[in-house]
Amino acid sequence: MKKSYQYTKNVLSMVLVSVLAAIVLAGCASAGGTVQKEAPVSITRVGAEAPKYLIGPGDSLKVFVWGDPELSSEVIVRPDGLITTPLVEDMQASGKTPTELARNLEGNLSKFIKNPKVTVTVTNFVGQYTEQIRVVGQAAQPQSLPYREHMSLLDVVIAVGGLTEFAAGNKASIVRRINGKTEQFQVRLDDLVRDGDISANVEMLPGDVLIIPETWF
Repeated sequence: MKKSYQYTKNVLSMVLVSVLAAIVLAGCASAGGTVQKEAPVSITRVGAEAPKYLIGPGDSLKVFVWGDPELSSEVIVRPDGLITTPLVEDMQASGKTPTELARNLEGNLSKFIKNPKVTVTVTNFVGQYTEQIRVVGQAAQPQSLPYREHMSLLDVVIAVGGLTEFAAGNKASIVRRINGKTEQFQVRLDDLVRDGDISANVEMLPGDVLIIPETWF
């Protein structure tokens, strides 16, 4: 009886994950995105700078004030995106680069000390939710991942523990926003992970959603 119950529970869990993936796909389709082609191996950013890291809720920051160690601190960005440091309460940190935040802190500290010099270092990365890579479906550990520069599809698959035995890897897709439009690209995870075909590896972008459907046979 216990084995039968566990089997039923496992089947229901797989069905639930499949339904969630289907909902994501349906939402993307309603936004005008369709799977038309394979994802580009590399991303060409003509005339564009590499994406700058934006601080997000949950990031750990080291705030160093030159010549004033008592004003230096280590803080975690709160869920509301704010931080509190000595002499500075409830400053917006989320959505800023570390350099921008350092300049803002200098502006506030200048009310109390002369010519403050501040350095902000991110020591633990979470990042903006809109910049994270999301993995849904038949990954061993579906989750959201902080984006890293030049992050590849293989990097993402390794980070989520690989594919489950039920994954239809070559039917996976990446959902991506390009110039305000949602597009979907096919990816070949089985070829990449199980066959070692490195040509199936592609570059990821901030905000990508990787959908790994379930095989039915």
